[in-house]
Amino acid sequence: MASITSIVKASDWVLSKPVLARAITPLAKAFCAYAGYREMGLKFNDIINEENPISQKAISRLPADVSYARNFRIITAHQLGLSNQLLPANKAVKPEDDTHYLIPYLLEAEKEAFEKAELDHIQV
Repeated sequence: MASITSIVKASDWVLSKPVLARAITPLAKAFCAYAGYREMGLKFNDIINEENPISQKAISRLPADVSYARNFRIITAHQLGLSNQLLPANKAVKPEDDTHYLIPYLLEAEKEAFEKAELDHIQV
């Protein structure tokens, strides 16, 4: 499994190369458009796997208002899924509103986990 840090570094590297950025960015936008999570009212960070300790720690560190909004979006998406419906176009998440609110917390929690693992296995 790739770490969030390595994924962020790889995406920063791709975006730093103009030729790669021009080729990859439209593909990434098309993928997000066809994935359908925005039509369910979700942001990209809402669909990150939360069944690991790093993700759980990052989610627990979210501010109360951000956490509430995240939970509301997830519950709304579940209700839409159960009723086989999508949000109207004016209520779907717009690409400019699809912010990466969880990534800084994930990077911080991952850094702490790697640091703890190094300290737990230190040779004296």
